[in-house]
Amino acid sequence: MAHEPPRFLSLFSGCGGLDLGFTTAGFRCVGAFDLDPEALNTHKHNMRVPTHQCDLSAAGLPVSLRADVIVAGPPCQGFSTAGKRDLNDPRNSLLLTAARIAVQAKPTVFILENVAGATAGEHRTFWDRAEIILRDEGYQVSTLKCRATELGLAQLRTRMVLIAWNTGKRCAFEPLRAPTKRLSDVLRGVESEKNHAPKYLDPKSQIARVARRIKPGQKLCNVRLAKSAVHTWDIPEVFGAVSSAERDVLSAIAVLRRRERTREYGDADPVRASSVSRFLERNVIQEIDALVTRRYVRRIGRRFDLTHTFNGKYRRLRWDEPAFTVDTRFGDPRYFLHPAEQRGFTVREAARLQGFPDAFEFLGSERGQYRMIGNAVPPPMAAAIANLVREAILR
Repeated sequence: MAHEPPRFLSLFSGCGGLDLGFTTAGFRCVGAFDLDPEALNTHKHNMRVPTHQCDLSAAGLPVSLRADVIVAGPPCQGFSTAGKRDLNDPRNSLLLTAARIAVQAKPTVFILENVAGATAGEHRTFWDRAEIILRDEGYQVSTLKCRATELGLAQLRTRMVLIAWNTGKRCAFEPLRAPTKRLSDVLRGVESEKNHAPKYLDPKSQIARVARRIKPGQKLCNVRLAKSAVHTWDIPEVFGAVSSAERDVLSAIAVLRRRERTREYGDADPVRASSVSRFLERNVIQEIDALVTRRYVRRIGRRFDLTHTFNGKYRRLRWDEPAFTVDTRFGDPRYFLHPAEQRGFTVREAARLQGFPDAFEFLGSERGQYRMIGNAVPPPMAAAIANLVREAILR
């Protein structure tokens, strides 16, 4: 008689990235739990397994199911460096919720996934407390760092994975590796697939006028002076013309704000006009006043800083490199631009970069579809984790 495939439950399942990877690796999903009805609708449409809409933080599992493995991908917004990284974000404690549900259900293996920021700085306390909950119940625990580019994906995505098991075995985990893919490898032939509806920029719009100035491998960024950074003062048709003397002042502020630090946090500080004058070896008060009037520079007390201090928008990807981390904004051209066309990325293109097969169809609002994809664990990464679990623990 053939062995039955290992059964697993999915907590904070989203649309099913983790679940699809485990299913591909030969596991059987017996239940998926999430609060988002749009994500669960997509999950049910593609995975054909029982889904349960519920608030796991409030009531735990609403049903009793037997499972060999529990996988969990709690929300990452409070830990992510792409967001506010709020230590007090109530969603941070969902790591502990997942661990508590696991020790109550007593699976053989528990998998917890989140962003790298969950194990950095003060935020690590939640990860450490989840480990303690599991160890106190007799589980052995190991944490892996999984890099998408090392698992055959065409994006720069790093995730932390906690593996807990109660078999008594001592296990060593060595992630499987696959060649890194490029953007061109992944997006070839996407034109006829579902969820692919390119939205080209209106040539007369401000977004299009900015995008035309951004070449592959570049971004709109005032706080760096590398060739990859296109500055607002390089696009006078949108942001207003500056003189060569004013351009020198702006570049000097970009250098000095990172060099002359006054705080112990952040990566830059406002600068004094006298510092800029010394740096350029001339009086710059007139230029600074003019730049404040035209909103290139802002006054902060007795100091000055650039008005636009984001580290990069309008990032235009390159065909010959992996993409940046696919997040929930991947369809917005103000953040990510197609390497050859004046537009953002379609839902299907984002899904391919995450490793979802073309047969996996996303339902609901377009905004919701991008949210599902950006929040998902890439299925190939999940499959690699599943194979590790099967070989090292369950076999």
